[in-house]
Amino acid sequence: MLDVTRNLTMMTDFYELTMSAGYLEEDYQDKISVFDMFFRRVPDGGGYAIMAGLQQFIDAVDHLHFTPEDIDYLRSTGVFNEKFLHYLENFQFHCNIWAIKEGTPIFPHEPIVTVEGPAIECQLVETLLLVTFNHQCLIATKANRIVRSAAGRPVMEFGARRAQGYDAAYFGARASYIAGCSSTSCVMASRDFGIPASGTMAHSWVQMFPTEYDAFEKYARLYPDNCVLLVDTYSVLKSGVPNAIKVFDQVLAPMGKRPKGIRIDSGDIAYLSKKARAMLDAAGYEDCTICASNSLDEYIVRDLILQGAKLDSFGIGENMITAKSDPVFGGVYKLAAVKEADGSYTPKIKISETAEKMTIPGLKKVWRIYDRDGKAMADYITVYDEEVDTSNGITLFDPVETWKEVTYINCTAKCLSTPIYQEGKRVYESPSLQEIREFCAQQVDTLWDEVKRFEYPHTHYVDLSQKLWDIRHNLLRSMSKRNVSIAPKSE
Repeated sequence: MLDVTRNLTMMTDFYELTMSAGYLEEDYQDKISVFDMFFRRVPDGGGYAIMAGLQQFIDAVDHLHFTPEDIDYLRSTGVFNEKFLHYLENFQFHCNIWAIKEGTPIFPHEPIVTVEGPAIECQLVETLLLVTFNHQCLIATKANRIVRSAAGRPVMEFGARRAQGYDAAYFGARASYIAGCSSTSCVMASRDFGIPASGTMAHSWVQMFPTEYDAFEKYARLYPDNCVLLVDTYSVLKSGVPNAIKVFDQVLAPMGKRPKGIRIDSGDIAYLSKKARAMLDAAGYEDCTICASNSLDEYIVRDLILQGAKLDSFGIGENMITAKSDPVFGGVYKLAAVKEADGSYTPKIKISETAEKMTIPGLKKVWRIYDRDGKAMADYITVYDEEVDTSNGITLFDPVETWKEVTYINCTAKCLSTPIYQEGKRVYESPSLQEIREFCAQQVDTLWDEVKRFEYPHTHYVDLSQKLWDIRHNLLRSMSKRNVSIAPKSE
């Protein structure tokens, strides 16, 4: 199993260290700060993303420490003084962390992870946090789109060889399984995560033998209980399917075995699958499945089904494991508040000329509002000490276009911000990967179909409580007044 105890403490950007050293010099190292991770837009213009990566972040945080070799390297840079290096030698983690559970649909601008603790500690986990969640959320989101496009047909993750590195293949397989893929071709991920393994042969197997029939015959004798033949090495209809049928008749049938399937990896898959289905059915192999692969994505899969392709499953590689169509999740990590000596929080905001880049200040909670049938209506961000009472209904308003408001009645609210660490101690019991996968399917099912559209999905609103909106609005006004400039008099 991949070593979950490996030390990833140095998986950080250099400026996290320079800022941390500066905090120490300014005696800010113990200043309690609040940072949020959130994202600004859903990849591929989708209506929602999928939360994934929490377990790997927990594994990394559980083993944060600077080794003597780390300290020696940092000393060799000539940038850091001994006071800071001594601090790192004795580094301990004391933060509180809240996160939305893996498998949950998530939406732009809401904090999906919140870290509260000493400024240096919050800063030092930033890069590690972002690389973990940005990757797995991205792949889980793409995989869920593809799984939904398959309309209940199994989707196998075939992307290891096209992933951007070993960890991307390994953890990408995990993320895709959370999102609904049925299996993976990555043996290491199958072994360690318990994901079903899938895969039979490549074109090289067929080419290795004197004839296509010989290749199929040898494979059928080796794997009579799991015989899936790749039929497009030469010609799907002229040789591949006829040779497969011949092997089914001459090798499997005498053993009392039935073929599992054929795979088509090139050509006009819709046309070829229809013709292949007719040939298999005519030969008495109605139960022999047809799998399609070859650079598929959610749009091609959807179109194949709309065109009446006779396909039972899909193998998806590069377009899923790299999220090729929109390969950056774009999650960011921003300061939201600083805790004062009296226990109060001073909210912090980043202002931008671009409205979507302005942050939401303060220590916050995220809630999801459900109707009486359990359908998700909206998300609701509140100040950390607010409780949401829906007994008399609840009115939500758009935080930008404030005249847009709606009142929900007969609804319930569930807090999504889940405690993971308290004062550096883990308080969260991680579910199994299978439980996360089942939870993901259940949670996606709570979304309206309109939110799940690939093109122009309905907006699932993420609104602010009145108290939080007032804090943000007042902070914006005060910052605006503070930054007023006076033009010089004209001569």
